[in-house]
Amino acid sequence: MRHEQPVKTLGADLRALRKARGMKLQDLADTLGRSVGWVSQVERDMSEPSINDLRDMARALDVSVSSLFRVNAAPDEEGLIVRAGARRPIGSRAAGLVEELLSPDLSDDFEVVHSSFAVGAVLEQFVERPTQEVGYIVRGKLDVTIADKTFTLSKGDSFRVKGQPFRWANPYSETCEAVWVIAPPVY
Repeated sequence: MRHEQPVKTLGADLRALRKARGMKLQDLADTLGRSVGWVSQVERDMSEPSINDLRDMARALDVSVSSLFRVNAAPDEEGLIVRAGARRPIGSRAAGLVEELLSPDLSDDFEVVHSSFAVGAVLEQFVERPTQEVGYIVRGKLDVTIADKTFTLSKGDSFRVKGQPFRWANPYSETCEAVWVIAPPVY
């Protein structure tokens, strides 16, 4: 017996992002200068936002506009499969860091992200967020500072950050690639 999975939508992603940021419908509506009803309709896919609305929502939710667009998947893959050429860009916008969503959408209790750290890329300031994160180094090396301890990680190594301040740097001669699992989603 085959169970059909509900197709995840722009509205579901927007709702997940809003909730991940601890925003209420009213908070987002106030920021956008829109009604709570309109925001609710967008989140339930009953109303389609304009490109200007999407820009405003992306700014309010601190994500790139491109992260809100999806590449169409084959009908039987929607919500289940993410092809390598169909990953959605997301991320912190830190120089030298490219992040792509490996999860089909943002509506789960976690997200999986592919990160590429360019040679010389550095996150200067500590980041601290109410998440649990596990990273796995796929290629290269990366220095990760968690609280007051710095670790050099190589291919095959993994780490966990549990609501602690962290930062990273790639002072090495090769791009570092990592896969991160983050709960709850932050993008």
